[in-house]
Amino acid sequence: MADPVLYEQDGGIVTLTLNEPATRNAISPAIVEALVEATHRINADLGVGCVILTGAGDGFSSGGNVKEMRDREGLFGGSPAEIRRGYQHGIQRIPLALYGLEAPSIAAVNGAAVGAGCDLSTMCDIRIAGRSANFAESFLRVGLVSGDGGAWYLPRVVGLSKAYEMTFTGDFLDAEEAARIGLVSKVVDDDKLMAEARALAGRIAAQPVHSLRMTKRLLRDSQQVSLPIALEMASGLQSLVQHTHDQHEAVVAFLEKRKPEFKRK
Repeated sequence: MADPVLYEQDGGIVTLTLNEPATRNAISPAIVEALVEATHRINADLGVGCVILTGAGDGFSSGGNVKEMRDREGLFGGSPAEIRRGYQHGIQRIPLALYGLEAPSIAAVNGAAVGAGCDLSTMCDIRIAGRSANFAESFLRVGLVSGDGGAWYLPRVVGLSKAYEMTFTGDFLDAEEAARIGLVSKVVDDDKLMAEARALAGRIAAQPVHSLRMTKRLLRDSQQVSLPIALEMASGLQSLVQHTHDQHEAVVAFLEKRKPEFKRK
């Protein structure tokens, strides 16, 4: 059987490809396990400077399996207590894993990102869309609430008012509209999507890894705390990176007008 998520590393860039195109990459237990495992692997590897998440075939992710919803199987089967635990020990592990991902992440959204697939894109730090991409926060279309973390992520990406509108209507947004509201930062031709994502990932991965990963944490955690606490976090992290080899090398290289030679130390 094919791997549910393909893990490919090229230098400092890891590409994770959801690899169940027959279901348009609906979030399966196998995809959950593979994504969570991939985040652990990346966090342990200081050679990874950036992660790209995309989908195999013609879609990013169709979200939940609608046939399982109909038949009340899998995540949608069992008693209320069993369903609750199924979410906690299943799909909800993805938002926690991506929240804890130390390396910056880019969603390269190809085709449809629907329901949990739309939410999955918001769990990445940056989103780039192919021109044929479309997005929908479509849970109410099938009578569900957002059980996968999207109710936390989406308002932080597009603002609360637009998150309400997307969720309450379930309307589909094309790539250009997604860019207009800030859901994606860039729209490119479909055949250039991965090249654009890799080019951006390469610029990110070229940064000193300790400073890069701590910067991501500072940006993320500063959204949840008061300004005095954010400043305290910043001073603590600054004291750490200023004792790294690569921070000193970055300064020396800047002054000497040459490319830095980082050692991940």
